[in-house]
Amino acid sequence: MEALFIGQSYIDITFLCDELPHGDQKTRAEDYAVSFGGNAVTAAFTCAKLGIKSDLLCTMADDWLAHMFRDMANRYPIRLHGRKVKESSLSFIMPNDGHRAVVRCRDNDFIHPLPQLRLDGCRALHIDGHMPDAALHYARQARGAGMLTSFDGGAYRCDTDEILQYIDVAVVSELFCDQMQLGYLETLNYLRSKGVKVGGVTLGPYGMLWYEHSNAPQHMPALAVSPDQTRDSNGAGDIFHGAYLYSYLKHPKRSWLEHFQFARAASAHSLHFLGNEASLPRLTDIEDAANCLPLSTLRPAGALHPT
Repeated sequence: MEALFIGQSYIDITFLCDELPHGDQKTRAEDYAVSFGGNAVTAAFTCAKLGIKSDLLCTMADDWLAHMFRDMANRYPIRLHGRKVKESSLSFIMPNDGHRAVVRCRDNDFIHPLPQLRLDGCRALHIDGHMPDAALHYARQARGAGMLTSFDGGAYRCDTDEILQYIDVAVVSELFCDQMQLGYLETLNYLRSKGVKVGGVTLGPYGMLWYEHSNAPQHMPALAVSPDQTRDSNGAGDIFHGAYLYSYLKHPKRSWLEHFQFARAASAHSLHFLGNEASLPRLTDIEDAANCLPLSTLRPAGALHPT
């Protein structure tokens, strides 16, 4: 393996619909997509499609949805390490004007103990905070082996403080900041205090605030994507993570600014498509998206604190 990803697996059902029916009403979706889902899962598929041999430790049941998930993984150079649960997890996603409403049906009651994997030859670990015992176990092991450790902070969880002590690169969401009741710069300072070498807060259409080592925080604006061309923003952040890991593994001498710019283009490309699999970029897609002009504006009233 070149990279190990750890997280909760889903089957995503994404549909375009004006509104959800109530009572005995019925409605028809304009379009839909069925795909793999999950934060670290989508990052793994992104990295694999771009050409990195990826291993994925995720929840796995014995039902027909799990067979569908395995079939999806078999189309990419992804080796699965399943942790047994009774039922596969589902997400129902309804994109709406650049946002998305999500209903999750999740089973994370593990039947089997943590799988013990050898990390020989592995160069990077990416975790999303789900499966916390596995995340902490392999973050410690990876740090001891000198591997790059990466963290997707989509939400703050009870074990986040401990896990971050073993993380090199952490990119967190606005929700993460809200849950901690910290401004964006305060959140970056929090990541620094945990020893995170490269930290960032993603701000959707307003780009990302980030730092590297002891350097001052800087703003990387988002690329311009017309709202009329945005079909589905779900998974864009996960593709961002998978793309910067690919860039790091493929070009380890490049700066983190270059890695993040590459990931920004991959994420911008994904907005044009419905469902995670259709959103996965090729290298040529990323090159094309990188030619879009960046947006220069920050969030109105200042981008350094949540509204």
